[in-house]
Amino acid sequence: MTSFAQTPFEAGNGNQTTTWAPCIAWYEALALQYPTVLRFFEIGRSDGGWPIHAGVISADGVLDHATLKAQGRPVFFNNNGIHPGEPEGIDACMALVRDLCTQPERLAALGRTVFLFIPIYNVDGCHNRQATSRVNQVGPEAFGFRANARNLDLNRDFLKCDSLSAQVFNRFFTEWDPDVMVDTHTSNGADYQYTMTLIQTQADKLGGGLGALLRDTMQPAIFSAMQARGWPTCPYVNPRKDTPDDGIVDFLEVPRFSTGYAALHHTIGFMPETHMLKPYADRLASMRALVEVVLEFTVEHSEQIQTLRAQAKQAAATQTDWPVQWQVNWDKPTPFRFKGYQAVRSPSRLGLYQRLSYDRSQPWERDIDYFNHFAVQTRVRTPRAYLVPQAWREAVERLQWNRVEMQRVDADQLLQVQVYRIRAVEPRATPYEGHMFHDTVELTRHVETVQAYAGDWVVPLAQARARYAVETLEPEAHDSFFRWGFFNSVLEKKETFSDYVFEDTALEMLEAEPGLRDALEAWKQANPEACGDAQAVLQFIFAHGQRFHEPEWMRYPVFGLV
Repeated sequence: MTSFAQTPFEAGNGNQTTTWAPCIAWYEALALQYPTVLRFFEIGRSDGGWPIHAGVISADGVLDHATLKAQGRPVFFNNNGIHPGEPEGIDACMALVRDLCTQPERLAALGRTVFLFIPIYNVDGCHNRQATSRVNQVGPEAFGFRANARNLDLNRDFLKCDSLSAQVFNRFFTEWDPDVMVDTHTSNGADYQYTMTLIQTQADKLGGGLGALLRDTMQPAIFSAMQARGWPTCPYVNPRKDTPDDGIVDFLEVPRFSTGYAALHHTIGFMPETHMLKPYADRLASMRALVEVVLEFTVEHSEQIQTLRAQAKQAAATQTDWPVQWQVNWDKPTPFRFKGYQAVRSPSRLGLYQRLSYDRSQPWERDIDYFNHFAVQTRVRTPRAYLVPQAWREAVERLQWNRVEMQRVDADQLLQVQVYRIRAVEPRATPYEGHMFHDTVELTRHVETVQAYAGDWVVPLAQARARYAVETLEPEAHDSFFRWGFFNSVLEKKETFSDYVFEDTALEMLEAEPGLRDALEAWKQANPEACGDAQAVLQFIFAHGQRFHEPEWMRYPVFGLV
């Protein structure tokens, strides 16, 4: 192996990872030397102003996206460095790409499948070097930071797209439309014997033939192949209680996360999580093995995967009943043979409590409950299309970045539509990734007449990308635009009153609106302490009466065309 062909990790002491500049220069030099194998290119800029790169490899030298798309080629996508403090995938990808370029038999094994990769996604965080931010992690000697230049976690940003990086990623992902994705990570949490654990797209949520293939065939094949390579693998260790002894639960990767976002586009996604307490060299070796194993499965089963994806897209175009919230099915665990360590409780030296530790001198192996089935919690019947007023450009932009089919309204017109009225919302007590995320929302559904204007957007659901539209525009969905606060201004009534003037008007409203008087009396009975509060009484009448009703207030501003 020449010094050029060595990656920075291979040239180091086994506990070092590459930095951004040498990594990119290394790929650029490799692409110059092997132009018929590797195309390496910039796909956009980060919030910190750094270029984000991607690469594509094919066995027959076809590297142009349009040509590959026209040929219907299978695409395997490897994303790395979303959390640059978890850099195993960055180093493993370099070695794998090098070997694909330099070893003809390995390249030929790709067959028709295209190997697509982003070497370092969070380039801002990769430039923020230190050795302390990963509190519980062993090695490497120095690494990047989890957040980007705006202190955003990019693995919470795939749907809301606050960062320029996520906007670039949305456009890139939907342009290439990969069949399988592996997004590389390092874990936090319990201690156990495994170096590699795996989050996969939740099979029930992925649904249909793809979900069945993933659960019944692909995941078992990956575990078997990893065992054969000397890297026994288990599902991501998300304990039901404090330790794995009481069972582990599948991670519900809603669309803010990479695998959940991929599922919106009917892509099978994996998030390998190496164990933070294992040596860095072992974590990297297991990561490369995992990427290779999933790649090999994709190559071998590419025709089946592509067929099932095509069927899922066709089904989405005719589906009218959509699940938008999921919950764990606690009644349907699957036994999993787990290799753990004895959990030990002992008095803490810091406070008056029992601390948890794991005794590695007491390994154990036994069956535990693995809760890998989810049930639908909320299901909605969707309209034939959504009407999105052009004023809500943040929603429109994200639909466009994801290649959702839309048409402009060509003339002003009144339309009878389905409308959600917002009864209540409950935001989190503290900001979450730059937003006051709405944990709960209560809605009522009505039919009303609204004014549509030329230039507004109609989003038909008879299309392959219907799932993205539904899970972003249905307000109850786990990661809807509404939950992220894109439409918060409709939660605020814009006009108010002066009490000394409104007192007489309120009496007139009670006479003219019998239902309002009944509602007021019911409210007084339920809130007797408020009857002596003039502002509270008048506010109730003002808010619930029809005379000064503001139609936009508490009305969800995306409408269903029926």
